[in-house]
Amino acid sequence: MSDKGFTIWFTGLSGSGKSTIAEMLYHELKARELKTEILDGDEVRKNLSKGLGFSKEDRDTNIARIAYVANLLTRNGVATICCPISPYRATRDAARELIGDFVEVYVHATVDEIAAHRDPKGLYKKALAGEITGFTGVDDPYEEPLEPELVLRTLDESPEESLQNVLTRLEELGRIQDAAPRVSGDRVHSGMTDLRVGDDGTVTKEH
Repeated sequence: MSDKGFTIWFTGLSGSGKSTIAEMLYHELKARELKTEILDGDEVRKNLSKGLGFSKEDRDTNIARIAYVANLLTRNGVATICCPISPYRATRDAARELIGDFVEVYVHATVDEIAAHRDPKGLYKKALAGEITGFTGVDDPYEEPLEPELVLRTLDESPEESLQNVLTRLEELGRIQDAAPRVSGDRVHSGMTDLRVGDDGTVTKEH
């Protein structure tokens, strides 16, 4: 396998499972001795995009910054995992055009499904009740990918099944040689996503 970089770009609603799968994939790619980094939407906002709001212009700026960094990493042989919501199709398409070696994965779950099953802070319920405005998928649009390389249905799949689907697709695309999972058990947190961490430093299971 060459050390050529690529970007795998997870897109989907908040709570759909993007960061969970990104964390799992990170450890799988590291186990294959690939140079690997994660660009998580919330973490980038805290650092690279501090001060940006959630207007369409600010959301587009945040995604453009993520794409810029992903392009630099990809050009330097890094397997780059991006997992921002990235709600607008045009900005995702612009990221694809900029980066080139781009694998789009749509992490699919509906607002109703997430509100019912994955809304520990009650944010979707508040947005649906009109208590929060500008919430993606409720009163702010989410534009589904038209031709992603892969669709994951995380309300029907376990995280392990979703990960296997990603690994299989990456093998089909020639990005990795072997789709068999290499990491099992608890995973030490990468420090690159906003997933909760247990006292032992491992990722807290969300499902």
